Amino acid sequence: MSESRELLVETRHVTKIYPVSGKGRLVADCDVNLKFYRGRTLGIVGESGCGKSTLMRMLVSLERPTEGEIFYRGQDITKLKGEMLRQHRQKIQMIFQDPAAAFHPGMKVMDIVCEPLMNFKRIKRKEKEAAARKLLEMVELPGDFALHYPREMSGGQRQRVGIARALALEPELVICDEATSALDVSVQKTVIELLVKLQKEKHISYAFISHDIALVRAVSHEVAVMYLGNIVEVLPGEKLASGGLHPYTRTLAGSVIDLDTDPDRRIERLEGEPPSSLSVPEGCPFYSRCRQRREVCGKERPGLREIGEGHQVACHLFCGPQSFPLQQ
Repeated sequence: MSESRELLVETRHVTKIYPVSGKGRLVADCDVNLKFYRGRTLGIVGESGCGKSTLMRMLVSLERPTEGEIFYRGQDITKLKGEMLRQHRQKIQMIFQDPAAAFHPGMKVMDIVCEPLMNFKRIKRKEKEAAARKLLEMVELPGDFALHYPREMSGGQRQRVGIARALALEPELVICDEATSALDVSVQKTVIELLVKLQKEKHISYAFISHDIALVRAVSHEVAVMYLGNIVEVLPGEKLASGGLHPYTRTLAGSVIDLDTDPDRRIERLEGEPPSSLSVPEGCPFYSRCRQRREVCGKERPGLREIGEGHQVACHLFCGPQSFPLQQ
């Protein structure tokens, strides 16, 4: 790489399989290898059910991988238990999609944002209001909101409270799982600007999950594209619009419609539905929906291969001696 990056979290061959009564097993994530660097954002995109949220639950230690390892600063956190696991949770926190559902309706904002600090005995009860005011001001809310209830606030204000709570313990990695999808576009913009500002100030790393391809492209340094539990491409964020190579990545990028979209432009549809995670195909997971599939694609699962700086793709069209030219 041309610039020095500090590796913070790495997943190595992470697979998550759930047993299903009478139907064998459900493969939620399959051989996922990703790297999260300090002070940078890794965006993760893909259709609903592709395994994004399951991967995030493993990163915050709410789930354990069936296979593989997750390293935080060189330590395998999948082996942590008891108090060691509890202490580690301070380092990786999450901003939830719906703060209204994530907050106890009977708790004041002061109690909500300071709950992590109290749990880890970082502050005393008499210091709670002062700490809450400081955290709220950090996310550009009035300190007086500490005495309010979440129901008295707008959606954007509640999400800022969620950000304040996630950052209270000064984590190094913050998981943003559809953290702005429930907000109006204008409010979403201000929340994203706040996240970017805090990242620069505190050198935080983000894992940013969203169905909004344009938003992911705008905020992410790198983007991982998931399909049916598999990472099919990893590329720089600025290349997502036109530099993606995997047929699925190209289809996602081509589905983005904005104010500058040519009304006469043909939008390619992705035909069919993804195969069931209960019966993952033997070869390429995208085989049944790919218009450029070859015989080898149905027999051999392609692995991620480096094809350029910071750019990996899992596709027989580009990898190995049986590669084929991409059809436009």
